[in-house]
Amino acid sequence: MSIEDRAKAFAKNVEGKVQEAVGEVTGDPKDKAEGKAKQAEAQVRHTAENIKDEVKKNLE
Repeated sequence: MSIEDRAKAFAKNVEGKVQEAVGEVTGDPKDKAEGKAKQAEAQVRHTAENIKDEVKKNLE
């Protein structure tokens, strides 16, 4: 996984956590749900890149 991809996934996760927290504080279920969705997206990105890394490592 490239450093750039890791940074993007990390940023998306942080953005999601912040948005979820804001939704929790303000009582906005839409913000809360969108925040959780962004965190899930970040996890999927991490998993996909980790799989790519493992495949690449096994092919070497």
